[in-house]
Amino acid sequence: MSEEEIKFLPFAEAARLVAAIQEEEDIHRHDKQILTVYNHDDREICWFDFEDLQEAVGPVNKEQQKEAIQDYILHHIPEWALDI
Repeated sequence: MSEEEIKFLPFAEAARLVAAIQEEEDIHRHDKQILTVYNHDDREICWFDFEDLQEAVGPVNKEQQKEAIQDYILHHIPEWALDI
């Protein structure tokens, strides 16, 4: 079975689609934090594991961490999010 490659929205389109990024507790793993992404209709688009994001972003100072994570998320909004 082949895995379908995930295609991401262009940054500008993702920025228009995303209304909020909320830090929440993972309901399945209470010791984990996730960042849930919402559109302007307050509908959940997708979510990201906080630890995975920190690893993907790499080392950044505390003042730049929020912006770096937000930037990473906006570059990784899947195209299928438009169908939500």
